[in-house]
Amino acid sequence: MLLSLIIIAVSVALWIRRKRRAGAEPSAARLAAAGWLPPERQNTARAFADPEADAIEAALVRGDWEPAARALDVTGHDWERRSALVGIIAHAAAQDDAWLRDWETARPGDPGAAIVKAEARIIVAWEVRGTAWAKDTTAEQFMGFHRVLEEARDDLDRALALAAPEDPTPYIARIPLYKATGASHDMMRELWAEITSRAPYHFDAHLSALSYWYPRWCGSEELVGEFAWGAARTAPPGNLMTMLPLQHWHDHLDADAPDVAFRSVHLTAMVDAALMDVAACRPDHPRLPAARHLLAYILTKQERYAEAVEQFRRVDGHVAAVPWTYYPTKEAVAFCLYRDAAIVGSGALRKGR
Repeated sequence: MLLSLIIIAVSVALWIRRKRRAGAEPSAARLAAAGWLPPERQNTARAFADPEADAIEAALVRGDWEPAARALDVTGHDWERRSALVGIIAHAAAQDDAWLRDWETARPGDPGAAIVKAEARIIVAWEVRGTAWAKDTTAEQFMGFHRVLEEARDDLDRALALAAPEDPTPYIARIPLYKATGASHDMMRELWAEITSRAPYHFDAHLSALSYWYPRWCGSEELVGEFAWGAARTAPPGNLMTMLPLQHWHDHLDADAPDVAFRSVHLTAMVDAALMDVAACRPDHPRLPAARHLLAYILTKQERYAEAVEQFRRVDGHVAAVPWTYYPTKEAVAFCLYRDAAIVGSGALRKGR
């Protein structure tokens, strides 16, 4: 909580300074007239508008699993979308899986139900453990964590057996299990070969693997750097791999880092590369909005206001993304503080945009 308050305080200070520098404070009326949404109208559950996911979740609340099953049936070889949908459905199952049991009964051997069950079990395991460092996690939490993970291992094996041979999703779902159990580097590299042979530039897979290679879990600073930069340098434009070094950089950022930390030549080069990657990315990539959120934040801190506004414009209305999710219960406020600072700094309101 203290860290959250510190971050909010820094954000407010930045906001005030930017407003004074620009010499004009945007009123709620002027922002609304320009099409910008206030904090109370920001969606804190998603990073972007996703009517299909909204409809699936609403149906699951009613106990209706069929829209979820149909959505997974028609994803085809869009593995990015399949992973995103499986994650959304699995989070719902982790809260209440009565409808999932109905799904399995109605469609025995359904690969969609199998991977949802496996991912839901892993989510439950992490909820049992909590997010604290190991030294702050109780023995009871660890026991429950590993017990549920063993159950998840069986579920993952079954999901893999039922999946289409070309589907990387069951392999990707195993990465959090490897991270949690401290799987060896050789095991991880074997798993990674299976994933990349099916989907060489799958962003969620890379982001999950990035976490495995962090020193806190199974790797080192050297290994995580090699992984992030290796992907960024070899992937064709449009796959968002340039976001990996940027995410790594942001994960190491202190909450009270001075503005000068955002103005290095190295970071500017990373941001420029990511902007080109985003521009080349397919519009419906499920992780494109998250990239825009992080870029909008960093661009604002770099005082590249016009570029920041262009990113904010694409995601306004949805704030469930880094860095706003680091501000518990204040995501919308934090988002709007930085967004409005960029708007004022860019002069967008004076230009009638």
